[in-house]
Amino acid sequence: QVQLVESGGGLVQAGGSLSLSCAASGRPSDVYRMAWFRQAPGKEREFVAYIGWSTGSAYYSDSVKGRFTISKDDAKNTVILQMNNLEPKDTAVYYCAVSTVAATTIGVRMLATHYKYWGQGAQVTVSS
Repeated sequence: QVQLVESGGGLVQAGGSLSLSCAASGRPSDVYRMAWFRQAPGKEREFVAYIGWSTGSAYYSDSVKGRFTISKDDAKNTVILQMNNLEPKDTAVYYCAVSTVAATTIGVRMLATHYKYWGQGAQVTVSS
């Protein structure tokens, strides 16, 4: 079992920045990859970014590439999502997620079904 606790988020004006953190506990040694997804009202959950836990290799959706940065703090078993130049379309509940298995393709790593454990969600609201 891996438990995930998210923090951060909030309300910001367009063009501003926010940071989200997600701390893993329980069996963090089971973590293979951590990711962020988001879900806006009335829409499906959408992939944002992932990072390989041992490699540090990161991948981003086209919608956030160049604006968001995913990183990890190994000592704290934490993944951070730094969000810059935020836009109203970024408004959503953001979820961190953990995969405990490898995936051979980026396409699979972007699927919500690839991730076993989920955080409770953090609201990010960007006003225009």
